Amino acid sequence: MQRTFAITGMTCEHCARTVEAALNALPGVHAEVAYPARRAQIELADGTDEAALIEAVRAKGYDARTLDDDQAPAEPTTTLDGDGEGLRIAIIGSGSGAFAAAIRAAEAGAQVTMIESGDIIGGTCVNVGCVPSKIQIRAAELAQHQRANPFDGLADHAPAIDRPRIAAQQHSRVEELRQAKYQKILDDNPGIDMRRGRARFEDAHTLFVDLQGGGQERITADRVLIATGASPMIPPIPGLADTPYWTSDEAVFSNETPEHLLVIGASVVAVEQAQAFRRLGSKVTVLARSTLLSSEVPDLGAGLTEAFRAEGIDVREHTQASAVRYEAGQFVLETQNGPIRGDRLLIATGRAPNTRDLGLEQIGVETDKRGGVKVDAHLRTRIEHIYATGDCTDLPQLVYVAAAGGTRAAVNMTGGEATLDLSAMPAVIFTEPQVATAGLDEGQARVRGIATETRTLGLENVPRALANFETRGFVKLIAEAGSHRLIGAQILAPEAGEMIQTAVLAIHTGMTVEALGNLLFPYLVHVEALKLCAQTFTKNVEQLSCCAG
Repeated sequence: MQRTFAITGMTCEHCARTVEAALNALPGVHAEVAYPARRAQIELADGTDEAALIEAVRAKGYDARTLDDDQAPAEPTTTLDGDGEGLRIAIIGSGSGAFAAAIRAAEAGAQVTMIESGDIIGGTCVNVGCVPSKIQIRAAELAQHQRANPFDGLADHAPAIDRPRIAAQQHSRVEELRQAKYQKILDDNPGIDMRRGRARFEDAHTLFVDLQGGGQERITADRVLIATGASPMIPPIPGLADTPYWTSDEAVFSNETPEHLLVIGASVVAVEQAQAFRRLGSKVTVLARSTLLSSEVPDLGAGLTEAFRAEGIDVREHTQASAVRYEAGQFVLETQNGPIRGDRLLIATGRAPNTRDLGLEQIGVETDKRGGVKVDAHLRTRIEHIYATGDCTDLPQLVYVAAAGGTRAAVNMTGGEATLDLSAMPAVIFTEPQVATAGLDEGQARVRGIATETRTLGLENVPRALANFETRGFVKLIAEAGSHRLIGAQILAPEAGEMIQTAVLAIHTGMTVEALGNLLFPYLVHVEALKLCAQTFTKNVEQLSCCAG
C-alpha cells in the first residue's frame, strides 16, 4: 500500500533525511522524503497504523498529515523560491536580536511577523540597559573628574549635579534611538508586521497571541524565532518582596541621589551601578555573596575592589542578606555581621530568561536550569524550524551576541548556512578602571587540554598611563604554549573597552604574541599596552626606550 504524506517544518535536506530515518525505523515502512516538495512517499505493510507514522515525525519536531488525491496541499501553503521568498517567519520579541533577524529575513524575501508583549519596542539595551546606563556612567565619570583629578595644577571642586536633568537627557536619547533604530524600521519595511500581545506556542507551527487591545489571534509560521530577552532576577530573601526595592530598570533613570544606596549583587550591573551612584553623590555599600566579579579570573575582581574602596565604596565580601525589612523610610538588611541600613536598595543579582509562559515544554524545546533556551551554533533549538537568540537563551547575555545570533538565525531560516563563533568574544564592564576580556582564560584553556603561557603587564609600564597619572590596572595575555598563538586577554585599565578589540582581532586571526608585539602601534595610546605585554614573552620591556619597536 502506498500513501503520500505532507511534511511541515523542514528547513533543509538534513531535515528531510531526519524524517526519512524516523519513518524507516518503523516496522513495515519504506519511506522516501523529498525536501523541496515537502512530501513523503511511503510504502506500508498491510495493517500498519498510520497514526504511528505521524507520531514518529512529530517526535522529531516536524508534523505530517495524509494527502488523498482530492485534498488540498498541506500546510504551509507558501512556497520557497530560492532563499526566503514566500516564507512566513514569526519572531517573538522586539529587541536587538529580534530586529536583526527581522531585517535579514525580510531582505531574503520572507514575510515577518513580530510579536511584542510590552508597551515599547526595542528590548533591554536601548530602553533600560546599554544606552541609558552608559549615559549615566559617563555623567558620573565627569562628575568624579571634577571632584578629584591627578594633576597638581587643576583645582578639584564639588560638582553641581542635577539628577532630574540627567534623567531627562537619558529619556530623550533613548526615545530618539528607539524611533530611529526600531520604529522607523517597522514603518519603512513592508515585509515586517508587528503584533502587540503575549504569545505562546499552541503547537510547533502555531502561536496563540493574547492581543493587548483584547481578543486573540493565531499565527501560523514556517519558522519561529524566540527572542524574548530577560528580566531582573529577584532572590528569595525573606521580606524583600514587601519592600520598595529597585532593580537596574528603575535605578538607571533615578531622579534622586540616595543618601545611602545598598547594592545586593557583585557582577556587571551591580558594579557599574554602584560606582555610578557613588560618583553622583551617594554613599554606597555593596554586598557580594563571594567577591566582586567572581565569575572572572580573581585578579580582575581584586583590582576592581581595590579601586572601589579607594573611592569610598564599602565592599562587603562574603556577605549575604538573610532578611530584608523596610521601616521608617529605611531598608534594613540582616547579615551574618549584623544589620546594614540604607535609604535605597538595588537588587542586581542577574537577569532571568523570559521563557516561562511560552509553552516550550509542550512542543519539546529544551531549556537549561535558568530557563534559557538551548541552541546550537546555528541558533537552532532541538526543533528544526524553531530558533532562538539573545538573553532568553543559554548564550552570553550581551546585546551584540543577541544581534549577531539574530542575523545568523535569519540566514539559516531562509535557506542559508551561518554559525555564531564565540571563540574570540569580547566583554566589557564599564567601571573605572574598565574590565575587558576576550577568548579563553587559563582555567578554560586547561579544561580544553590547551597548555598555556601567560604574561601580565602593570600599567606603570605603559607610557600613556604614566602621562595620564592613571597607572592602576594591568594587561594579561594568554598564549598557547609552543605555538605562542594568542588565545585570551584580560584587561583592567581606564580604556579597556577600547583596547580589547585589538586582542579580539589577534585571537580571531590566530596571531602569535611575537607578531602582535612587532606591529606598529601609535605612541601614547592605551592600546599600546597590548603590544608591550606581547613583547614581554620574549624580552624585558623595562629595558626598552620609549616607543621602542
